[in-house]
Amino acid sequence: MTSVHHRYATIRGRQLFYREAGPVGAPDVVLLHGFPASSFMFRELIPLLADRYHVIAPDHVGFGLSDAPATEEFGYTFDALASLTAGLLAEIGVTRYAMYVHDYGAPIGWRLALADPGAVTAIVTQNGNGYEAGFGKEFWKPVREYWAGQNPQTEAALRQALTLETIRWQYLHGVPDQSVVSPDTWYHDHGLVSRPGNDLIQLALFADYATNLPLYPKLHAYLRASRVPLLAVWGRNDQIFVPEGALAFADDAPGAEVHLLDGGHFLLESQLDAAASSIRRFLESALP
Repeated sequence: MTSVHHRYATIRGRQLFYREAGPVGAPDVVLLHGFPASSFMFRELIPLLADRYHVIAPDHVGFGLSDAPATEEFGYTFDALASLTAGLLAEIGVTRYAMYVHDYGAPIGWRLALADPGAVTAIVTQNGNGYEAGFGKEFWKPVREYWAGQNPQTEAALRQALTLETIRWQYLHGVPDQSVVSPDTWYHDHGLVSRPGNDLIQLALFADYATNLPLYPKLHAYLRASRVPLLAVWGRNDQIFVPEGALAFADDAPGAEVHLLDGGHFLLESQLDAAASSIRRFLESALP
């Protein structure tokens, strides 16, 4: 049975929590979670990869068990989250790695790749967007309105994303048999984003998400130039990042694999075996 270690590291004065499993010296695989989750979302995937790979799954600052300083003390941007992630990887000696990106993990991963293209050996994107085509119009409408103008009305609309009802929807929408998804997931996430002050953290990141779109042309150029192996394994019923976003990777990543599975945004909760099987096959062919 694979042992998963639960560790902390202090990076630039911030304590980051991460899960680690698998043999040191094996190819490194870094798992980057999305909103409103944490490395908890990888709790069942990690043992399925750690027999062959050295797996690292951090909690971003403001999420999970990592520090969540007040917005007055820390500037919550995707640049800042990526910088701390890079610092963590350097601290624990991970210099070349495959990355799995989901939701918020994607813009963090794209920044890591653009800053150090030679570090990334392969990419698995699971509903981790990199294209305008990937945005679900209805879900992103209030976010775009918040980008256009931050006021009590646009803020109130975004605060709905922090409610238990909406977080539950994120886990269940698009899942054919919703009974396979544990309620632990949405109660766990809701409890953490409901900590005092965390609402302001999430609003800051909603606002800063607008900075990710101008990165997309640079991401596409990187994919074409680097020819990094890429797998898009996607919940085809996701209304947040729709399947057009998965298919678009094939335009820029030579030889990209695109697998659309019958699930939603949090694919690992309902299609763990199918997703893990695709990921293992991909990594075995992509990594030495």
